[in-house]
Amino acid sequence: MKKCLIYFVSAVVLISCADKKDSESETTDVVLVGGGIMSVTLGTMLKELDPGLSVAMYEKLDAVGQESSAAWNNAGTGHSALCELNYTPELSDGTIDIHKAVEINESFEISKEFWSYLVRAKKIGPPHSFINPTPHMSFVTGEKNVTYLKKRFLALQKAPLFTGMEFSDNPEQISKWIPLVMNGRDASQKIAATKIDIGTDVNYGALTQELTANLTRSAKTFLKVNHQVTNFKRNKDGTWKVYVKDLTTNQTKTINARFVFIGAGGATLPLLEKTHIPEAKGYGGFPVSGEWLVCNNPEIIAQHQAKVYGMASVGSPPMSVPHLDTRIINGKKELLFGPFAGFTPKFLKNGTWTDLPESFNFYNIRPMLEAGLDNVPLTKYLLEQVVLTPEQRLAALKEYFPKAKMEDWDLRIAGQRVQVIKIDQSTQGGILQFGTEVVTASDGSVAALLGASPGASTSVSIMLKVIEKCYAEKLKTPEWQLKIREMIPSYGQKLSDNIPLANAIRQKNCETLGIVWKEIAE
Repeated sequence: MKKCLIYFVSAVVLISCADKKDSESETTDVVLVGGGIMSVTLGTMLKELDPGLSVAMYEKLDAVGQESSAAWNNAGTGHSALCELNYTPELSDGTIDIHKAVEINESFEISKEFWSYLVRAKKIGPPHSFINPTPHMSFVTGEKNVTYLKKRFLALQKAPLFTGMEFSDNPEQISKWIPLVMNGRDASQKIAATKIDIGTDVNYGALTQELTANLTRSAKTFLKVNHQVTNFKRNKDGTWKVYVKDLTTNQTKTINARFVFIGAGGATLPLLEKTHIPEAKGYGGFPVSGEWLVCNNPEIIAQHQAKVYGMASVGSPPMSVPHLDTRIINGKKELLFGPFAGFTPKFLKNGTWTDLPESFNFYNIRPMLEAGLDNVPLTKYLLEQVVLTPEQRLAALKEYFPKAKMEDWDLRIAGQRVQVIKIDQSTQGGILQFGTEVVTASDGSVAALLGASPGASTSVSIMLKVIEKCYAEKLKTPEWQLKIREMIPSYGQKLSDNIPLANAIRQKNCETLGIVWKEIAE
């Protein structure tokens, strides 16, 4: 009996000590989960708005920017809808809908404003380490597609931000723009192209590293790599207890956070589910992998200077739109073609094979199954892509580079994307959604980013939305209003509605970043 009493008292003491230890966990203002472009962009913006904030960032891998943000894991396109045809669909009445294109273009301008602000403040840069001028082109074949591209071009002429775009269906002119694409092409083939010189190539991996270096130089800010956030628990005072595992020691510690942002790429969905916030219910994810053909012949690489986007195959996801791309990676010019899509149940390139099945739960199983049934063409497309032979990949490349040879190209694995599946509010079924989606708790204490392209390009405008939802009251203060307009001079305005402002901001940004700009006529 005495021994039992001793054990009981000991257990109570241990539990009390554990509770005391938890209650004494370090408290920080902001926890950033994941070391990609989204997390470091948000962390940088918050520290600019309030340098006194304490920020902790955790990355599972041994360095930041190694998953979706890494240079070879994405196309490096400064997505501004200059060449991406999926942002300008043709409607049933034959007209071209340019609303999405204008929205994405405006969003990329916001990114350039913030990057320019940081470069001028000497917090990141030199700019050519992460952004370089690269013409953006659309190229199509066949009479139907040529007609569509001409209508798209004419529709975009009414949008001021697309000033400078050229159209041609003249093979001689197109040959001057993109000789690789035209050399050896059947002269009887109907072709057309658009070209605009204000396009860019962006190394989001390099940008992530520069933003991180600047962020971690700030007071009360730290980054821990090889650390995996594993769980969350809501504290009584409304803060979050974040469980973090040190992957080198296998020890788990906790940190209390007033605000949590989950920007962990494909790992965001399972982590969001662990918060148990009502807003997270019903979300699912569909993983899509990719591969590039990368040119290994310097002579061929030197002959191409553009990002050339074509038409997507029927049923294919937007990220699978074929393109022949000039890239600048670590100061070296590269040339790639793709992506070729594939399927793996992993949610990250460095994920596990159980990621997809483990993501199913009571709230999302119906929308995930219904989304699958509603997207049979996508499933068929992915299966066809998975079994492509090297000869079939070469044939696809020859549609953009007729004289391509197998020995000049190597196959390289691209990044992993998880497309959003969510509840269709009109039917309570499931829909597969391309693009990105921000999920926030009603009290603004936690936010998460789901989805994929055009994510990185529009990272600043997406993180602005997070700040507007989660720091609404602070954003109204004179101090934050003054600073946000210093960081992003067009904040609260649409550049497409204010041509003098658009010209002034574009000129300043382009001169700072060393990229091309074109004056918009008033």
